[in-house]
Amino acid sequence: MAVGLAELIILGLLVDWLFRHARVPGLVGMLLVGVIFGPYVLGLLSPALLGVSSDLRLIALIVILLRAGFDLSKDVLARVGRMALLLSCIPALFEGVAIMFLGPHLLGLTMMESAILGSVLAAVSPAVVVPLMIRFIEERKGARKGIPTLLLAASSIDDVFVIVVYSVLIGAYTGRHVSIAWKLAGIPISILTGVGVGLLIGWGLYLLFQRFNPRATKRILVILGISILLVRVEHLLEDRLPFAALLAVMAIGFIILEKREHYAHELSAKLGKIWVFAEIILFAMVGAQVNVSLAWRTGMAGAALIFLGLVARSVGTWVCLLGSDLNVRERIFVVIAYIPKATVQAAIGAAPLAAMKAAGMDTHPGDIILAVAVLSILLTAPLGAWAISLTGEHFLETAPPEVHSALDAAHESEASEESGL
Repeated sequence: MAVGLAELIILGLLVDWLFRHARVPGLVGMLLVGVIFGPYVLGLLSPALLGVSSDLRLIALIVILLRAGFDLSKDVLARVGRMALLLSCIPALFEGVAIMFLGPHLLGLTMMESAILGSVLAAVSPAVVVPLMIRFIEERKGARKGIPTLLLAASSIDDVFVIVVYSVLIGAYTGRHVSIAWKLAGIPISILTGVGVGLLIGWGLYLLFQRFNPRATKRILVILGISILLVRVEHLLEDRLPFAALLAVMAIGFIILEKREHYAHELSAKLGKIWVFAEIILFAMVGAQVNVSLAWRTGMAGAALIFLGLVARSVGTWVCLLGSDLNVRERIFVVIAYIPKATVQAAIGAAPLAAMKAAGMDTHPGDIILAVAVLSILLTAPLGAWAISLTGEHFLETAPPEVHSALDAAHESEASEESGL
């Protein structure tokens, strides 16, 4: 596995450099590396590496969500809070309902099967959106109106909402007993418990760091370890108490930023270095999940359904922005930023097929759902990442530099690192 990992890192760095020089986001190249060298095309990635793919993707996602938390200012969150809540559910509902009505005509699915497909497709991908928003925050693009922060918060809650809706629909379809009221109540409960636990842990870590003052490298290792354990706790509690671990991860960074801004910038700079490695792993492993032959099985009908669903999603996103202080160009940017699919589709795309098999049902609808989910990644992740990068550069205003920037804090950290414990 070590050799396969080394090959992937070198190839990922090379492709990243080539794509950036072509003015295309490097993550697009990394996704394509995963697709081409993955098990469904050339099959050159190490089987051992693919065996731990889900764990590696989880760690990489935690790294970028922690960085997002360290950039979530309370003042900006307060300003964009209402829009973030709207964006976390309205666009997904528009897309899901559109697919529910179009699925029977385009793919021959029943209304319920189409609704399940809609719930799988309706989630935006934080794996694609969050890294780009972090970059815009560092460049101060859209910072005056808090646009990157708005998308960081909304895209994370969006996934919680969509997965809960999916679990209700698949439970009803397969005949499994599901308390719809409890599942729907689980959306706000999981958000509140996730944020609450994250804030408590972040507060505790702040006090711990104040007391013992470990060097930044040790602080970040402690936070990473706790964040991974929080995801484990979410899985252990999933049948008892709704809990959004990834929101808890972001909340840890948020409270440390509020209590000690210097710590937050210092830790964010460390995570930025880890992200150079984690980014390659995340996007290459996501790409490796894409079964190209399966994706094309649905043909033009699947592509048309995805496109029409995105049109409905874009309408929902625009509705959420009515009455905001965003201008037309900024609203177009938010609409585009809500297009990419990857994380959730790779995670649960095959789940309906498995549930239908377990229930002894016809698995043909599950095959179609999986094929369209895979096709959605293939069509929207690379194009969405490129479009976000392009429109962000041209549509977002650059805010004036702040007195204490994250970059200044990072340089200060490097200078003082060796004097720590």
